[in-house]
Amino acid sequence: MKILAEVLALPRFSDLQLLSSHSNLTQPLESVEITETPDVADFIPKNVMILTTAMIYKDDQEKLKPFIDSLKQAECTALGIKVGRFLDEISPEIVAYASAVDLPLIKIPSTQPLGGLLHEIVGYLRDSKTEQMSVAFDIQKRFSTLLMQDVDATRFIAEFAKILNAPIILLSPWQQVIAHSNYFYGNQKSAEFFIEQLSKDHFQQLAQEKKIFRLQDERQENIQVAGFPIRVNDYFPYYLLVLSPEQIPYPISEFAIDQAILVLTFMLFKNQKIAESFEHLKTDFLDRLLDTHQEALSKHQNWLELWKNYRLINSDYYQLAIVYGVTKPENETHIRYQQAEGQLIFQWLKEQLPEILPDVALFKLKNQNKSILIFQSKKNDHLMILQNLAERLQQALPITIRFALGNAYENLEDLPNSYIEASSTLEASLHAQKPATVQLFHPKGLAGLFEKIGTEDVEYFCQQQLKELAYPTEPTLQELRKTLKVFLDFNCEITKTANALYLHRNTIKYRMNQCEKLLDTSIQEPETSLLLRVALELSGK
Repeated sequence: MKILAEVLALPRFSDLQLLSSHSNLTQPLESVEITETPDVADFIPKNVMILTTAMIYKDDQEKLKPFIDSLKQAECTALGIKVGRFLDEISPEIVAYASAVDLPLIKIPSTQPLGGLLHEIVGYLRDSKTEQMSVAFDIQKRFSTLLMQDVDATRFIAEFAKILNAPIILLSPWQQVIAHSNYFYGNQKSAEFFIEQLSKDHFQQLAQEKKIFRLQDERQENIQVAGFPIRVNDYFPYYLLVLSPEQIPYPISEFAIDQAILVLTFMLFKNQKIAESFEHLKTDFLDRLLDTHQEALSKHQNWLELWKNYRLINSDYYQLAIVYGVTKPENETHIRYQQAEGQLIFQWLKEQLPEILPDVALFKLKNQNKSILIFQSKKNDHLMILQNLAERLQQALPITIRFALGNAYENLEDLPNSYIEASSTLEASLHAQKPATVQLFHPKGLAGLFEKIGTEDVEYFCQQQLKELAYPTEPTLQELRKTLKVFLDFNCEITKTANALYLHRNTIKYRMNQCEKLLDTSIQEPETSLLLRVALELSGK
């Protein structure tokens, strides 16, 4: 059973003013009636609240005293009088009398329709679902207005906390605090104090559905925490935490909270898309910056001045790194997952880099789920920093990232070379059994030029040039091939070849004659020599 104190404590009824004084307000409240009849006490049940304009007492408020006595005798819970229509104010004598007989006297403002007030109170008393839905839609309308006003997450969470009358924390997908309610500004413990008590298992459960946890507050007492996943995409939700949800006042229901969360989801989605539109501009600039045929870069424009908003600075050190996620086998065909993962990696780097690597410019690669880092100052520990970044992200999310670096250059005009090298490093890592988290560029040599040519084509080329010496199995042919390679390495000089192999000059001459017979060509012809060198290099891999 509800009591009068509960009704008066609700935010929705905050404009009702209790005029009389009482030791407590624990009177039961079961129903509400509107009346202007002076003998209504003869027809009402007990534990009822009477609402009236008191129009028959407008000329003589003293007559309210017998009316109050009759209500008290009928065990009425309270009397509410609306002012502003027939009574401008309620006489202090009447207020004192109501206090003396212990009947709560409530002032109802002129702005409050009695019919609407009756409906709201009865809805509360009956735990009406219609009332809860009405409040839920009111909340949705209120927050939709905030959304149209382009408020940030901090303002949204502050308003939400006021409505719920409970502390609230909003977390990023990697479980860092984005915003929290004012409760934590004056509290001994910060929002992080509560987040640190949640384990990876807690967040894995919460990513699937709403959960209730028990944590400890600053007094080491157990409190309930309700967690809600905020799904801006299908894979990596934000998190909303509500402390002490059992204290949320009626008629705010879970449906009302769901409506507010829906608007919050739209707000986060909108903010993400606005940020992405700016990143598209940066991506277009990056394409031009990496265009090796872009003459304007070096001749016609001061790019650093024009694009300083993209965190490029004038420096004598430029090094490019490609950041990419390692897709798990089960997600290799899930394009939407890979897109969400790539976007999340970019957002995470965008938040983390300014504090630890302030001179690094961050971009996204066009039509790819990869990010670009441009280092603009030399740091001895930047490889270790990248390693730590990857480890921190993996601790928070099931995401593994790697960094493929090109060489450093003194001029911005040479950045395309660093990009080519970083791309080559990434390509090599895809074929490695256990690639490192941070991979440096290593020149590939002659064989590297043919990596993207099919194996069959390479073997055909080698066999055409070397004949039986391409892939020999007989010891005699293997010795001929070895001698031929050393001979060509020393630019066809017999003496140097003999010394390197610890053989007589005549032995070298004999073997080279044998090679020419097998190959049916002169070894010392410049073009033939080049083709043989290439074939020997490729067939030796």
